[in-house]
Amino acid sequence: MLTSPLLAILIGAVVGGGAFLFIIAIRGLPPRPAAKPSVWLEDLRRDVFGVRGLFALLGAVLILLDTRWVVAAVGAALLILFWSKLSGGAGGERAAIARLEGLATWTESLRDTIAGAVGLEQAIPASLRAAAPALRDPLIGLVDRLHTRVPLAAALRRFADDINDPSADLILAALIINSRLRGPGLRDLLGALSGAVREELDMRRRIEAQRRSTRFSAMFVVGFSVGVAALLTLFNHKFVQVYGTLNGQLMLLVVAALYAAGFFWLTKLAKFDVPERILIGQPSQVPSEVPETVGKWQGGAG
Repeated sequence: MLTSPLLAILIGAVVGGGAFLFIIAIRGLPPRPAAKPSVWLEDLRRDVFGVRGLFALLGAVLILLDTRWVVAAVGAALLILFWSKLSGGAGGERAAIARLEGLATWTESLRDTIAGAVGLEQAIPASLRAAAPALRDPLIGLVDRLHTRVPLAAALRRFADDINDPSADLILAALIINSRLRGPGLRDLLGALSGAVREELDMRRRIEAQRRSTRFSAMFVVGFSVGVAALLTLFNHKFVQVYGTLNGQLMLLVVAALYAAGFFWLTKLAKFDVPERILIGQPSQVPSEVPETVGKWQGGAG
């Protein structure tokens, strides 16, 4: 059994860590000029030092006081922190689908506006009125840059970085090339690109519908496992009191690690692998050559 002094030390450490996290959450951290971390690390830091981190700490303290199981307390804290990750990125995938649909609609609106013998610099601000909510803020930034005399190619490059979508890179690469070469066939090219985006949108919707069952299975396994453990702890504590020993804690750690590996695997199965972007790097590094796919479409459209 865990001794009382050890339990007091653990409780003190948890309370002290909670006070430290609370102060950091209120005051914030100073900006650091270090390299930009990955999106996953940014999300994790936001969760740890945010409201989710406070809930995780509170849940760990309550479980530790009720059961005196250190492994269960740590596992509960990690479960609360990573609960949103167990859905396999469903929210991010829905946002990506909405952004892709808005991109297709914006491309079609741009094509129809250019059909009226309107230049690209005039067609982009006109397309703002029919822009989808997922593209409105980046498109407002693009229009503002054009109004402040930013070169069209540089403004489009910044627009691509704001959207951060591989499909948008293909369309904006065509617009960047057209802004430099001023060649014919842009309307037909935009029509072909919007059709390709519509096809990708249909494909991703079918994939999302198929992977929704995998996400539901992952959430059901998590909820069922945690629910059974909680019910046994509350109503039949003698059945699980063996986990209060040192050997029981080690065995519980092994069981929790196996469950965590299974949850991680189910989450990986439910994720959509996004292809690499073609417009990366600094704006001055915009490729001056036509990508192979865009070249084929522009050659056929001219």
